[in-house]
Amino acid sequence: MKQVAAFFKLVRWQNLVFIALSQVLFQYCILAPVFKHTTPVFSIVTFLLLLFTSVSIAAAGYIINDYFDINIDQINKPQKLYIGKMISRRWAIFWHSLLSFLGVVVSFYLGIKTQVFWIGFANLFCTFLLFVYSTTFKRKFLSGNIIISALTAWSVAVLGFATFYAVLKSRQVYAGVSASEILSYTIIYASFAFIISLVREAIKDIEDMEGDLKYGCRTMPIVVGLNATKTYIAVWLVVLAGAIAILQIYTFKFKWWLAILYSILMLILPLVNLLLQLLIAKNKEDFHKLSNLAKLLMLSGILSMIFFKLYL
Repeated sequence: MKQVAAFFKLVRWQNLVFIALSQVLFQYCILAPVFKHTTPVFSIVTFLLLLFTSVSIAAAGYIINDYFDINIDQINKPQKLYIGKMISRRWAIFWHSLLSFLGVVVSFYLGIKTQVFWIGFANLFCTFLLFVYSTTFKRKFLSGNIIISALTAWSVAVLGFATFYAVLKSRQVYAGVSASEILSYTIIYASFAFIISLVREAIKDIEDMEGDLKYGCRTMPIVVGLNATKTYIAVWLVVLAGAIAILQIYTFKFKWWLAILYSILMLILPLVNLLLQLLIAKNKEDFHKLSNLAKLLMLSGILSMIFFKLYL
């Protein structure tokens, strides 16, 4: 049982739940109302297959990331070191290979099933990116953060872009369905996921400076310093809070009052709080708390999809 528990911790089961939840809410709270007069692109079965591929590939990515980070994690987070203790390195590679293989194979099958053929190639590329991120780019200045943030955004974008592509490809089948509406919602949530992930990755880089510095990593706080990294994070927080505020002003004409109130209380004000806490953060514990706050913000953003079910 200890090994099973270690495996679920290794694959970051909470993050996998985030991925699954974001896709479920996007499918049934945003896309379903758009397709209320016709059959959606993804049936229950094909949607579950897509969800499986995203979760499987992400889990494989977490495993290979920890596999190559054993030495660094012994310094940064020894309490979360599972490979080499509870799970052997050989078994870690086995699970990474199996989950990656299943995710990619099912992706190609899904592409054939839905006629969105590029899904298989896109997820194959994601698997490759996760591997090279773990081996190379994670230790490079900014590039690793951009890759992981783009992959986080892709967990939402793959569903939206695939649906958008299918609607454009079969206009007669999906007559009355607004492709531009699908694209707009996809861009909004993918952009939110990308920016908040950029913020969290930079915070984690500060938190992990000690181990990263010892093993020659070139992350942002090591290259440009703590204050410059804080400024970088602050700029993204202001951009994100400003973008959400502008969206709420646009939403006034639709009178989505509950959605506006939620966005103010659960997104804009927490972003301001995160910014203020960032300014006074000094030690590793402070930045660990900030990382958790960013994660809660990501959850709040995901849950905001529920309002589309209420209003669309």
